[in-house]
Amino acid sequence: PGWTCPSRLVILRQVLTLIVTKSLTAQIARASDVLEFTDDDFESRIGDHDLILVEFFAPWCGHCKKLAPEYEAAATRLKGIVPLAKVDCTANSNVCSKYGVSGYPTLKIFRDGEDSGGYDGPRTADGIVSHLKKQAGPASVELKTVEDFGKFIGDRDASVVGFFADGGSAAQSEFLKSASALRESYRFAHTNLEDLLKKHNVEGEGVVLFRPPRLNNKFEESSVKFGEEKFTNAKIKRFIQDNIFGICPHMTDDNKDQLKGKDLLVAYYDVDYEKNPKGSNYWRNRVMKVAKSFLDQGKTLSFAVANRNSFSHDVSELGLDASSGELPVVGIRTAKGDKYVMQEEFSRDGKALERFLQDYFDGKLKRYLKSEPIPESNDGPVKVVVAENFDSIVNDENKDVLIEFYAPWCGHCKSLEPKYKELGEKLADDPNVVIAKMDATANDVPSPYDVRGFPTIYFSPAGQKQSPKRYEGGREVSDFISYLKKEATNELVVKEEDKKKKSKGKKSEL
Repeated sequence: PGWTCPSRLVILRQVLTLIVTKSLTAQIARASDVLEFTDDDFESRIGDHDLILVEFFAPWCGHCKKLAPEYEAAATRLKGIVPLAKVDCTANSNVCSKYGVSGYPTLKIFRDGEDSGGYDGPRTADGIVSHLKKQAGPASVELKTVEDFGKFIGDRDASVVGFFADGGSAAQSEFLKSASALRESYRFAHTNLEDLLKKHNVEGEGVVLFRPPRLNNKFEESSVKFGEEKFTNAKIKRFIQDNIFGICPHMTDDNKDQLKGKDLLVAYYDVDYEKNPKGSNYWRNRVMKVAKSFLDQGKTLSFAVANRNSFSHDVSELGLDASSGELPVVGIRTAKGDKYVMQEEFSRDGKALERFLQDYFDGKLKRYLKSEPIPESNDGPVKVVVAENFDSIVNDENKDVLIEFYAPWCGHCKSLEPKYKELGEKLADDPNVVIAKMDATANDVPSPYDVRGFPTIYFSPAGQKQSPKRYEGGREVSDFISYLKKEATNELVVKEEDKKKKSKGKKSEL
């Protein structure tokens, strides 16, 4: 009573705003399917789950922030299958210390409350889901009905199915050993259902690899049968690894590690089997047609297609443009790390790809090097190395070379720079030793140098250029001098300090 209309409206709006805000906050809180553990409840709750993935994170960590939406999405998709949890290490240092967390994010898999090791799978929602589904439950799923079978082989990934008339047979036992060994990489199921054995022409026992339905094509069979007479764990594993990908698989975060390390041609374009399966297969079929013609000639090379945006780093490392329109861009990376790039525009008839492959097999292609320009002047105490002059400087068989691989943005590299320059000045009179540096972000680092952090320093001895030694010593000038005195092929020539400076120093001490 006594309220004016405007006053009532203002209060009503405030009340409604408060209700809506609380409702939205509650919905957001409920929206997360990621469990949160603390120092107080970690040990009591972790054992409630047969299998669980735990992320140890810090709120300020950039990599953790990048992972967060993928982790949330994966938790929702895996709800009821494998739970996902997280621990804020800035507020729960005891549990993080107990499990040896030294960097963020650290992901660990726990089975029955016990730490079973670090998670080394992809860090995308698709990759996490795929990886953990293979970890959950038995290594091989038992298919008890025709419907179970249809659902299993209809998955987006390849399926390996063992057909056995006798569930206690030695063949089934060997199959289950293979499934247990390879469960993290592939999907397995087995059946003793007579109807399924008959349908797939299996007499007594057999193993069949079914390719993903979305990748079915006219250039290869949609399934491959194990052809050995004797079923052994080793033979089954070899059969799977030889046939799992077929002529031209779809490379993803989940399977890239299994594909890389081979001589591999990849066609990068807008591959998207969720939104555009027809368009994805349109270009893949053109790659497959050409690939099959060379494979039929006995040529050795692996092939794949990949989304150009998901693999933008790989595309950039090949000097290609990730935003170059509809047509695929193509590159080959060998097991040794050599790269070859198809310069001609991809043609719909496949002729351009055919010419590129023919030149590759004929040895006519020039190796692609990501390289800064060779410096016009390189007379400083520290020689500047780029990919194009690496051989002439670092691989000079007559010189010992100490080379630093750095990144321009690296704080430790910036701190090292004046000391490294001083080292170069001290050894400027030694004709047998070169002090060098290379920007590893702007140039290809050749094998056998393994650079995973900055700065990384190697010593490349004269006459032993294929066996460089990683430098693990201190980073003071005296540390480098001591190391080189021990390792140098010839006696080290160290420039003495200027005598005037020495005498000045003596006067100041008096």
